[in-house]
Amino acid sequence: MTNVYLHTSGCAHNFADSEQMAGLLKQAGFDLVNTLEDAFVVIFNTCTVKGPSETTFFRRLESVKQKYPHKIVVVAGCIAQCDPNKVNRYPLVGTNQIHKIVEVVEEALHDNQIHLLDSDEMPPLNLPRVRRTPYISIIPISSGCLGACSFCKTKIARGNLVSYPLGNIRKEAEQAIKEGVKEIWLTSQDTGCYGFDIDTNLARLLKELVSLIGNFKIRVGMMNPNHVLMFKKELFEVYKNPKIYQFMHIPVQSGSDDILRKMGRNYTARDFRSLVEEIKLYFPSMTLATDVIVGFPGETEEQYRDTQSLIRAVMPDIINISRFWPRPKTPAAKLKPVLGETIKHRSRILTDIYHNIARMCNERWLGWEGEVLINEKGKEANQWIGRNDSYKPVVVEGNLKLSQIIRVKINRVTSFDLRGTVA
Repeated sequence: MTNVYLHTSGCAHNFADSEQMAGLLKQAGFDLVNTLEDAFVVIFNTCTVKGPSETTFFRRLESVKQKYPHKIVVVAGCIAQCDPNKVNRYPLVGTNQIHKIVEVVEEALHDNQIHLLDSDEMPPLNLPRVRRTPYISIIPISSGCLGACSFCKTKIARGNLVSYPLGNIRKEAEQAIKEGVKEIWLTSQDTGCYGFDIDTNLARLLKELVSLIGNFKIRVGMMNPNHVLMFKKELFEVYKNPKIYQFMHIPVQSGSDDILRKMGRNYTARDFRSLVEEIKLYFPSMTLATDVIVGFPGETEEQYRDTQSLIRAVMPDIINISRFWPRPKTPAAKLKPVLGETIKHRSRILTDIYHNIARMCNERWLGWEGEVLINEKGKEANQWIGRNDSYKPVVVEGNLKLSQIIRVKINRVTSFDLRGTVA
């Protein structure tokens, strides 16, 4: 038997792709191993959303080829799809060709390097899987998006929106629940525009999924605000269902309308703020995550302060702060950049603001008592991490196990999590 190691970078969709590739390889008789050293075949499922992640991949790739020249290396995912010329001496599997991973590996074992990068088809949704976490099922509901953000290279990798039929997603969720899954993650480049190409939407999909019998929770992936605004009433209604985590990831990127226009974002800062205010009105315990890009080309000090003001006003629980990094082949890469030192300075300040806000948000949970689902092992012995109904991470110690539902009381918080004891 041939040992295969699969290394994954990037978003939940990439991890879903890797789970399916692992399932296909296992079905074909390959042995999946947990360390690169133990493998004869190494598959890198790559991410191209940020420059540093791409740089890290190429350093790792070079290191593997120097240390282990005998190993077969396959490059899959977004870098293979976007920049095949950079990795053309390796077997390649594009984002829409993951269902052919066995063919690529078998050809490589016979010294044939093939490149499967056709983007005109979608991988079947019902492929076998080897889940990274047995109790979590990551289900891609679509691929691609409807946006044209000037800074984003993922559009090149994933293309325009193509949604999976609602019935197919329901079948995948049903099967996962039968297999004992307790969390279902719905993922895509933008779950907010799911179904716009097939005359449906995310709210209708959620209505189907919450009707399934079983003890499980649904976590919805990132939704762009301009799409949520188009069906918010339907979405708010279905979000009342206890099977859906009170968690929304809605990126804003900037508090300046001028910068948002340059980014190609189809909403204003006021649109975002009013949407968040409405969400908090309907769902006081909602955990809100957002994304911000600091130092987009042309960003002035005043425009940066607009972002600060917006963040202070809406007080998100989670902020993913990214320093602008020009991505080749994108319109924003051609614009005059902000000085690197200025970007670093702005990023540090915004990070400090975020940590203060996050701690204040978490302090509201002090004294709370309720149920959490244990879905992760902590870093320390006897330490576990669970999620409450608002998807807040709760760190607790005890003789516990994955997928267990326990009752806890929160007695301490940090900027990143809640700390509790078994009640």
